[in-house]
Amino acid sequence: MLLNHSQRGWALASLAIFLTSLVLYVLYAWSDPRGGSAIGLLFGVMGFGFMIFAAALGARKRVPTWRIGRAKSWMRGHLWLGLLALPLILFHGGFHFGGTLTQILMWLLIVTVASGVYGALLQNSIPKKMTADIPLETIYDEISHVRGLLREEADRAIESLCGNLGTVKDSAEEVQRAGGFTALRPIAASAVPLRTSAAVSAGASAAVAPAPEILLLGETESAPLRRFYLEEMRPFLEQPKSRGRRLADEARATSVFAGLRTLLPAAVHNTLGDLEEICDEARQLLRQERLHRWLHGWLLLHIPLSLALILLGAVHAVMALRY
Repeated sequence: MLLNHSQRGWALASLAIFLTSLVLYVLYAWSDPRGGSAIGLLFGVMGFGFMIFAAALGARKRVPTWRIGRAKSWMRGHLWLGLLALPLILFHGGFHFGGTLTQILMWLLIVTVASGVYGALLQNSIPKKMTADIPLETIYDEISHVRGLLREEADRAIESLCGNLGTVKDSAEEVQRAGGFTALRPIAASAVPLRTSAAVSAGASAAVAPAPEILLLGETESAPLRRFYLEEMRPFLEQPKSRGRRLADEARATSVFAGLRTLLPAAVHNTLGDLEEICDEARQLLRQERLHRWLHGWLLLHIPLSLALILLGAVHAVMALRY
């Protein structure tokens, strides 16, 4: 991974501090530079100071109006100085974990630093993966709304072929109750599918064109499509996270739609293509949700550990100075 100028500056400064501290530790190792010795205290103060700085990133984020440095600089300092705190605290204790409180502190520090490094790797890799795998990425908070729009669009497509299934009205009411807008056009066999996620992400709305002539299939002819939609596709659009959904897998979904094309007349194949694209977009939304959880889920571990580390570190410092 190539570093830009600012990142190289933080990396070089952190490396210089580490190497200087390592030389000091080696030079004074014979005098047992732990805890209360002058060099041990220096390492302890520096290490705890770096932890405080890393923890201050949370306050900086909560009050973005504070003009105290750039947000990117704080983030890089959080990463590099937080990482540097680990060897400095190890130097502080002479690589001995000591009593119970000290052992808890050391393991908290190790796990906190490890989770931070893991999170940094995720934040570097997942956005690139999203860009590559999810061309129709939408605003995360809009995903449930977009999923409702996709479901309504699919309902309209099915009812243009199979007649009234009682789904369009229900899905429209659900979207309205959610406070959304419906930017959907009537779908027929020759209609072009609306890219719903892209429209919502850009804050756009699609113009509703006059409905073309609707092709209705006979009850027997439409039976495979009705059954597939009501038993499989609509439940997938409503609850895509449920297990056992064939449409959640791209290869299996392609096979399913290929089978439907052999059962239905060629005149409705364009609409089947619309439905297949709707399923593809629903899969993209599902992948985005999963990647978003990976991208932010590690914070559920990292933040509580960091707070516990700062609190117990302060207790350790007070106890060390008093006793």
